[in-house]
Amino acid sequence: MGKLHTHHTHLIRSAQLADLDACYAIERAGYGGDEAATREKIQLRIEQYPEGFLVLEVDQQVIGFINCGACHEIALSDEAFKELIGHDPKGPNIVIMSVVVHPAHQHQGHASLLMKHFIKAMRHMEKESLYLICQSDLIGFYAQFGFIDLGVSNSTHGGLQWNEMSLSL
Repeated sequence: MGKLHTHHTHLIRSAQLADLDACYAIERAGYGGDEAATREKIQLRIEQYPEGFLVLEVDQQVIGFINCGACHEIALSDEAFKELIGHDPKGPNIVIMSVVVHPAHQHQGHASLLMKHFIKAMRHMEKESLYLICQSDLIGFYAQFGFIDLGVSNSTHGGLQWNEMSLSL
């Protein structure tokens, strides 16, 4: 008996506080130890900038998300910004903090779906540029959306080496 192909329903929407526990569990599952944001940081991002916090639901279950902050001046190695210190919703520059899909749902195109939707949403909000830091093995993933590698970051977040990337909208 072959596996029946089941159609899953996908929904991408702004995060709500009700999503906090699911998002925190995904963050912890998706990022190792020190890299993962605390529950408090995730709550802050939902409360302060829900329009920059998109969750992906498959069959009514949150399985991944992207969150960010907006600013005028970019400092990707600034740890305080992860607590949205310096965040201004009117800022033209977006710093992406998490792009994460639960490990059980990875390698099915979910992160790409989220990224495409997020980029479209930021263009719609008339943002000028997107910035992120990533591990070197993910440079190719972001490059497919037009992100350019700016080289090694000053950030030592989680005791790891990061690359800075940007996309002009």
